[in-house]
Amino acid sequence: MKLNNIKTVGIILRPSTPELKEMFLEAKHLFESNGIDVLIDHVSGGMIGIMGQPFEIMCQKSDFLVTIGGDGTLISAVRRSYEFQLPVLGIHAGKLGFLADLDFVDLENFIQKLLIGDYNVDERAMLQATITTKNSVSHIVAFNDIVLTRPSIAKMIRLETSLDGKPFNTYYGDGVVLSTPTGSTAYNLSAGGPVLLPHSNVFALTPICPHSLTQRPAVLPGHFEIEMKTLDASALVIVDGQDMIEICDTDTVHIKLASKNARLIHRTEFNYFEVLKEKLGWGK
Repeated sequence: MKLNNIKTVGIILRPSTPELKEMFLEAKHLFESNGIDVLIDHVSGGMIGIMGQPFEIMCQKSDFLVTIGGDGTLISAVRRSYEFQLPVLGIHAGKLGFLADLDFVDLENFIQKLLIGDYNVDERAMLQATITTKNSVSHIVAFNDIVLTRPSIAKMIRLETSLDGKPFNTYYGDGVVLSTPTGSTAYNLSAGGPVLLPHSNVFALTPICPHSLTQRPAVLPGHFEIEMKTLDASALVIVDGQDMIEICDTDTVHIKLASKNARLIHRTEFNYFEVLKEKLGWGK
């Protein structure tokens, strides 16, 4: 679904990069010149000496979000704005990313296309995890992956899994990666997992350095729910490489595809397979 009557954009900058101030000011000028008000979150604003707004307030006032940085900045913005269901446009400040694919020099032209509806909005599946402990129940979402791994490099981890309430497998090794189709080209790929097409309604379960060579990656239908428990004293749940939660052997982690998708704004010329070939060096 495309945007109607665009009035306000919220901008998020890559953390610890104050040199992005000039890029932000130029982006602000370009949007305002086309009748679009510009907001910036207070963390990004503080970094460059500009008054910003709390992230949630900015989302409530914005029609869409723009990230200036890399894929990590975009992923963080998508996760934090999930409840607001705002489309996100990624502008890369450096190397071309899988997700942040718009070059800043093309922004002025793209704004014109944005205003006449000449763009695409990609729907990307996300993961939702419910972590249940003795004292609390917490809910998290992930854009790329959720990793369950060992808290110490000195020993293996044992993870017991069930699919839709039925015993599935026990994994011995460094852990497992649960990956969305978008995240399949990240840690999942490095761990030997499959590349999933970005609009597929599936997710991947990939063992990390398994103790047994019979433990192989699996692609699971999107309506499945997986339950994971550690058989050890503790384990780590790492969300998109950005957040980390420690669990123990009495805790459970339920993971499934989230009920709502992320929405990414792309140029009509954007071609996922061209980016895939370029980033992975295929055909060279």
